[in-house]
Amino acid sequence: MRVVIIGAGEVGYHIAKKLSDESHDVFLIDKNIEKIRRINDNLDVQAFLGSGTSPQMLRNVGIDSAELLVAATDSDEANLIACLLAKNLNPHMLKIARVNNREYLKEEALFSSEMLGVDLLINTRSMMVDAVLKLMEVPGASEVIDFVGGQVKLISFMITEDSPLANRRLLDLRENGQNLLIGAIVRGHKILIPSGRDIIKPMDLVYFVMKKSDVENTVAQLNVQPRQIKNVIIVGAGETGASIARALDNKNLNVKIIDQNGEKCKELAALLNKVIVIKGDGTDRDLLREENAGAMDMIIAMTDDEESNVLISLLAKDLGATRTITRVSKLSYMPLVSSIGLDTVINPRMAAVRAILQYIRRGRIISVAPLREEEAEAIEAEALETSDIVNVPLSQVDFPPGVIIGAVVRGDEIIIPRGDTVILPHDRIIIFALQRVVPKLEDLLTVKMEYF
Repeated sequence: MRVVIIGAGEVGYHIAKKLSDESHDVFLIDKNIEKIRRINDNLDVQAFLGSGTSPQMLRNVGIDSAELLVAATDSDEANLIACLLAKNLNPHMLKIARVNNREYLKEEALFSSEMLGVDLLINTRSMMVDAVLKLMEVPGASEVIDFVGGQVKLISFMITEDSPLANRRLLDLRENGQNLLIGAIVRGHKILIPSGRDIIKPMDLVYFVMKKSDVENTVAQLNVQPRQIKNVIIVGAGETGASIARALDNKNLNVKIIDQNGEKCKELAALLNKVIVIKGDGTDRDLLREENAGAMDMIIAMTDDEESNVLISLLAKDLGATRTITRVSKLSYMPLVSSIGLDTVINPRMAAVRAILQYIRRGRIISVAPLREEEAEAIEAEALETSDIVNVPLSQVDFPPGVIIGAVVRGDEIIIPRGDTVILPHDRIIIFALQRVVPKLEDLLTVKMEYF
């Protein structure tokens, strides 16, 4: 696939890396010479210094033969103009635009096929708000990802020393009747697609697949104490922090939001009904103590400065806060931040990468969720009747090493797959795969050549 990416920030860089690792032809445009140097030093892609809103530059990178355009600069206007130009230079390509301005997002007709023809809009702010709200629904979870319209959930938990799963073989769990679907294990900087012989160890981050209706029961099996969230502090009243405050404003919660900017505080205080707005420095330990941070069920650090967010969360944990959610923009920081004891790290760029991936996967892909450090993916796909995985026992399917079928969803039933399980056409399947074997997996999910 020939892909043109405009913008070499975190989103553009990591999409380019992922696609180049999978042998796609990637052409990246950015106006910043330092970002272009970073691309040239680290990635096997063709990087061009220039503007993505230049028709000539788009022609230079072969826009007329490209299959996908990803406009991911920090400027909504540049992204939209790039899509407009691409529509005229290559009407048949897919176009993805990153847009944050709420005024633009309200104008649905602007993105229609008659106007800009944008196939996918990425709004990282709304994705971040959605991620926080999902985490609040499952106390103790490190990550919550929805599949099958929210009816199936992928939820990760950190395994503690006293967890009933610690030092247990996956095969033993099944033999004891614990029907826990485990799709992936993150251990340090490595991610495992486990087999029945693998052992869960303390400090492993384990991804479980479960029905929405089974979440409470599964959490109980893990011996996670479900504490209802009532008291919340948000630090940072930027676009994302303010959006979270608005989402929580009319819920039955005690919510405070802290920011140093007096004007932001005044504006937010006029908009919110129940949330208490406080002007102050969220990295000030004394202020956090005064606002009773130690008694909070959740501290959400959402400033634009990731170092401040890490400090805020560490201070809150030290004061006794039950859980923290920490915004970190650089993907390379995520494993380090997790290792120092912070509960949940969320990244606005990862949400954007997740949304884009479903457009570049072959087969009937419904959604894709990159897991920690993007070394593996959880993929929701529809089983096509002409693919190699249907109507035969799974033991006879030639899956590449590093792939596991986590669950088969057939109507309202979630099936724990075994060797004799047969996938039927139109089943939804949840697959866990290491990134390096995704192209081979795509071959299994696509239409057989003899079908034609």
